[in-house]
Amino acid sequence: MNYRYMRVMVFFDLPTLTSVERREYAKFRRYLVKQGFIMLQESVYCKLTLNGTVADTVIQGIKKNKPPEGLVQILTLTEKQFSKMEMITGEYKSGVLDSDKRLVIL
Repeated sequence: MNYRYMRVMVFFDLPTLTSVERREYAKFRRYLVKQGFIMLQESVYCKLTLNGTVADTVIQGIKKNKPPEGLVQILTLTEKQFSKMEMITGEYKSGVLDSDKRLVIL
């Protein structure tokens, strides 16, 4: 059997103005997490699948559980394409003071 690992990426922008909309947002997010998706960024989730057939099954499940309002986008990538993603981060700034200027020895 030939395995070709795939990544299913889900991007969503859902309204959260009312309590009903917030409940639908939370319900959809919980569905993704229970299905094995991991969060890459806020509102961007990703899941590794065994092949294209499994990816199609995952996509059908997302379509069945999507909220009634808002935008949900799905992108399917091969593992090779996904591995070419570049991570660009800024400089880490910590709010912790890391000096002994105000050290008082009793």
